[in-house]
Amino acid sequence: MFKKTGLLLIALMLIGVLLVACQPETVETVKEVEVTRVVTETVVEEGEQVEVTRVVTEVQEVMVTPEVEEAPPEEVPVTLRWNFATEPPNIDPSLSTDTTSVDIVSNMFMGLTRPDPVTGEVLPYLANDWEVSEDGTVYTFNMRDDIPWVNYDPVTGEWAQEVDEEGNPRFVNANDVVYGVKRTIDPATASDYAYVLYNIVNAQEVNGGEEGVTLDDVGVEALDDVTVQFTLNAPAAYFPAIAGMWVANPMPQWAIDEWDIKWTEAGLIVTNGPYGLEEWIHGGNLNLVKNPLWPDADTVQIERIDGVMITENSTSFAMYENNELDTEPVPQTEIDRVKADPVLGAELVNAPTPCTYYYGFTNNKPPFDDIRVRTAFVQAIDRQSLIDNVTKGGQEPATSFAPPGIFGAPEPGTVGLPSDAAAAQAAFQAYLDETGQTVEDFNALGVTLMHNTSEGHANIAAAIQQMWKDTLGVDIKVENQEWKVYLDTIQNDTPLAEMPHVWRLGWCADYADENNWVHEVFNADAGANRLRRGCADDTCTQVELSEFDELTAAGALETDPAKRTEIYAQAEEILAVDEVAYAPIYHYTTVNTVKPWLTRTFSPVGGEAWFTWTIDQAAQLEALGQ
Repeated sequence: MFKKTGLLLIALMLIGVLLVACQPETVETVKEVEVTRVVTETVVEEGEQVEVTRVVTEVQEVMVTPEVEEAPPEEVPVTLRWNFATEPPNIDPSLSTDTTSVDIVSNMFMGLTRPDPVTGEVLPYLANDWEVSEDGTVYTFNMRDDIPWVNYDPVTGEWAQEVDEEGNPRFVNANDVVYGVKRTIDPATASDYAYVLYNIVNAQEVNGGEEGVTLDDVGVEALDDVTVQFTLNAPAAYFPAIAGMWVANPMPQWAIDEWDIKWTEAGLIVTNGPYGLEEWIHGGNLNLVKNPLWPDADTVQIERIDGVMITENSTSFAMYENNELDTEPVPQTEIDRVKADPVLGAELVNAPTPCTYYYGFTNNKPPFDDIRVRTAFVQAIDRQSLIDNVTKGGQEPATSFAPPGIFGAPEPGTVGLPSDAAAAQAAFQAYLDETGQTVEDFNALGVTLMHNTSEGHANIAAAIQQMWKDTLGVDIKVENQEWKVYLDTIQNDTPLAEMPHVWRLGWCADYADENNWVHEVFNADAGANRLRRGCADDTCTQVELSEFDELTAAGALETDPAKRTEIYAQAEEILAVDEVAYAPIYHYTTVNTVKPWLTRTFSPVGGEAWFTWTIDQAAQLEALGQ
């Protein structure tokens, strides 16, 4: 018992010593101070003792403990909390095709021009201005000379301007633009968006691998360090918008040469725009930080974008309601509740946006190589019922591709096939009769509908699957894939056996012209052509052109606005009625919630302009209890 008690006392003494040792060290110092006091003394004056009072000042040494100043509170950066909703496939300007990637790229890199985030009007950006030749085929852009190439070190949190081999600072120049354009066009890059540059001389020929034509023959050149010139195949009034697209951005050749596909990773990526990449944890989060070396940094109020990748809309909306996100789309299942809620209802934004939701058919894959099957599946979709009961966002039923507000777009309802159950049944029965099939035989084909992973897309697919069942009696299998995998699956060079019969996509304007819609999306020769229109082989390396393809090519070259509008109306009619190549479903509306402290836009074309948004940080932090 004694031994245990003794050990306990020793332990307690040691703990006490340790606790004392762990306390912040206080250093006492010796300081000389003047001390004034009143002294009364007895002295003898003229033989008598008397008391004398006097004031005495003495210098004394005292021990002083200095006051410890509290550190000022750490400054909280102005932060936008954002949900990407999916893993970005990449953030390489030449390779970006989806809205998630384009949003990121548009805030890290500058193009020659940029769209106004409200109106979509083409504004100068990297270019101060531009000139057009009399025949409309030569565009000369005069560039800024003060935009630095920069790198952000996520370990140290420091920014640095790039330098060349001789130690000279690198600024964006005309040669960087030429390199970026040619890199996108180069077939070795394998850009799925190279076709938007086909109006540049020899761009299509080089990208298609035509013999005898090289990148040196492409119609883009640097006249000097700050002047870049494009030569077009034909006049194109919309070309300034194309010149500002991400695929035509200036790109850092030295960094790409050094790091190859790794050049877009955090710590390696070289950028020139308002933000840089701080962190990218795949499947988790992606964060951007404000670039203080950007010459216009004073105009950027938001200092960080902290982005998550929550695919489940119900989960992300719960985060929004918990003040963990600053803006978020409303789940279809929650729209009625949000509208009825006095707080959430005040935060709801619902407005038209130039995008179209559609189902694509793999046109050369049986049974969808038969127009009667495609017709039946289109007309069996009750678009209005889908909007009223599933999407609930006030969307506009679509029977053609380009929405209102796009130059050359047909008036709503004037082109295309309406929802019509009886017509759908008649078309499908005609197909069954001619092929000698029953509905059971058709179901045995294993028709698949595929969409990218998302609650909203899943709800739409389930509703349309049921419509096809109720109207046509068919059983369709619904599948989904993660976004990056999905985009690869529905490329027009995917082996036919691996392609789904039906798949979903949305298209939003890169620029407000029909050329960006029917031509660049569906043309069999010069467009993405995921529908595989006119494909003559398994991987669509050979195509047979139709009247539609000839019309959209002519529309791209026509300069008369009235004639262009007429051409595109014909093309829309052919695509939707004569070929029934796809199923337009609805034109988008923005169904989103925005916290009262965030002032944002909904970009009508291109990526979101986060660098133009603002946050009332005091209100944001108060809501967070900070």
